[in-house]
Amino acid sequence: MAFLRGAFLPLFLHVCLLNRSVWGKVELTMSDNLEVYLGDSVEIPCHYSFTGVDEEPSFVMIQWFVRSAGNGSRMRIFYSDVSQEIVDNNTDYSGRIEVTSDQRGTTLLIRNVQLSDEKEFFCQVNGLDAGNAERKTHLRVFAPPEAPVIEGVPNGISVTNTMPSKVASCEARNGFPKPNITWYKDDEPLMPKTGQVNVIILVTRESRGFYSVQSTLEYKLVKEDKDSHFSCEVSFSVPGAIRTMESHSINVTVHYPTTMMELWKDSPQGLVKEGDAVELRCQGDGNPPPLFIFSKEQEPDTVLESRGDVLMLPSVSRKDSGIYQCRPLDSVGQAEVKGEVPLTVHYLDPAVVVPKDSEVMLKGENLVASCNALSSLKTVTVWYKDGKQVGHGNTLHLDDATYETSGEYICEVTVPSLPSLHTSGSVHIIVQGGPQVVGVEEEVQLEEVAGRVVNLSCEARGHPPPSISWNIVGSQNWQEVMSKANDHMTHSMVSVKINSDVSAVCNASNDMGTEVKVFSIKAIPRVTRTAPFSPVEGSGVIIVVIILCLLLLAFLGSVLYFLHKKGKIPCGRSGKQEITKEKPTKDDIVVEMKNNPKSEDAVLLKAVNGEKNGPNDQVTVVVSQSFQLRL
Repeated sequence: MAFLRGAFLPLFLHVCLLNRSVWGKVELTMSDNLEVYLGDSVEIPCHYSFTGVDEEPSFVMIQWFVRSAGNGSRMRIFYSDVSQEIVDNNTDYSGRIEVTSDQRGTTLLIRNVQLSDEKEFFCQVNGLDAGNAERKTHLRVFAPPEAPVIEGVPNGISVTNTMPSKVASCEARNGFPKPNITWYKDDEPLMPKTGQVNVIILVTRESRGFYSVQSTLEYKLVKEDKDSHFSCEVSFSVPGAIRTMESHSINVTVHYPTTMMELWKDSPQGLVKEGDAVELRCQGDGNPPPLFIFSKEQEPDTVLESRGDVLMLPSVSRKDSGIYQCRPLDSVGQAEVKGEVPLTVHYLDPAVVVPKDSEVMLKGENLVASCNALSSLKTVTVWYKDGKQVGHGNTLHLDDATYETSGEYICEVTVPSLPSLHTSGSVHIIVQGGPQVVGVEEEVQLEEVAGRVVNLSCEARGHPPPSISWNIVGSQNWQEVMSKANDHMTHSMVSVKINSDVSAVCNASNDMGTEVKVFSIKAIPRVTRTAPFSPVEGSGVIIVVIILCLLLLAFLGSVLYFLHKKGKIPCGRSGKQEITKEKPTKDDIVVEMKNNPKSEDAVLLKAVNGEKNGPNDQVTVVVSQSFQLRL
């Protein structure tokens, strides 16, 4: 080995001398930079050519070196000549590189590129007397970072802070080379600005060579930022380009004081009347929502008890009307901010009726009744009596009073715009006067069969209630069977047995006068019937008897005529047979008909026509005939 070293050194010097004595030159071509993704394979070409020589050199020596950027020393990783190719051992590239060469150049292949491969790679070509040269390529390695992660502050940020406050942080991990982070608000980039925007960046180099970048945004928020969205964007280099990735956007909670208040009536809907439960609700534009205090403008120093943002007023009355206010509890030291709402409680007082309760008026008098109810709204008044409408308006005119005018009059007062608001009152009218007997203008005349009982009724109106007495002439057999009275009417009934003509007088009287009613009853004598049959049946029997008699006479006449023709009965005086009338005996047939004042023909006609005789008609029919026949 020492021998070889001793022989190689003179040879090397000789070659160097030869190179100096010739004008040959090597032209090398290499890229200044090559870019590759982490983990990929990359080829670094090195093209060469010889100039100034007659022919291509027969001996070419090629070597590859690597040097870290900024480091003066370099390390060989490959050697080759016409007879051998050697990959240097114990380097970071042993087993990962491969070199291919031809007459035009040589190419270094690096597999599974690592972050540490970002270095300068030297290609050296030596053609001995044909010249030598070397050039380098800077290899750049890229590893895209992970997607950025943004995180907002968990608590709200007050706009009253004098300096920018931390809003959010954004982190991009495991990138190479170092990525950059840019902040956005509502898609507009935020640039650092003194007193408004601060960006704090923290870069960390991981053990594997990756970079992690964390950026913190500090921002002076205003009230309008309550709806703003913040996001971050990471930009990083890749082979031949620059790419970006955006985070999702976040909204931060902004705390700001209340600058506007609103107070409204939440219930009931529509107009409010006495007795309603009223709910007032307050709302402000501050965040977080402030606590509220309620008061009444007319009583500013009195704080009303409330529940959160609601003021409850149970069973309100007209004294609760007014302007209600709400203020934020934390408004001390700030400009006065308040909400207001007017509240009107409508009312309808009980109806006042004049005259009050009851009123006595004389028959024929006039009266004006009034009904009034104090209300905060327009009212309508209607009068009723016995369920029927008798008037409209605040006054009721009762003219020329009669007993029918008496009774209870009710006035109902309603509010059309608030139907649930209504009241009523009443007055009892009493018409005072002398008795007035019902039907006194007609004289009562009756006919009744003697022995029967008649009920006589007498009804009188008046006030004070009249008393009724009876004066009955023509019958001692009578009694009062019914008597009743109310505030304005008396009713009496007597039962009278009719034996003869009766005159009954109903006498109605009170302190105001007297009035009578006369009943005249004519007694009709009772008639006893001679036959047990009815008149219709008697008329039928009479007709049958008459027909039979006529038929008998016709038969006897025919017999006599027949005997005369046969000569059985002589026509001379001597041969005469006497037919003499004798006094009727009990065996004679007697038919006597009397129909006062009707004749027999009329009786027959009536019977045929089906007419009936009256119960007092008496019919007697007598037929008397005696024959004495001598042969």
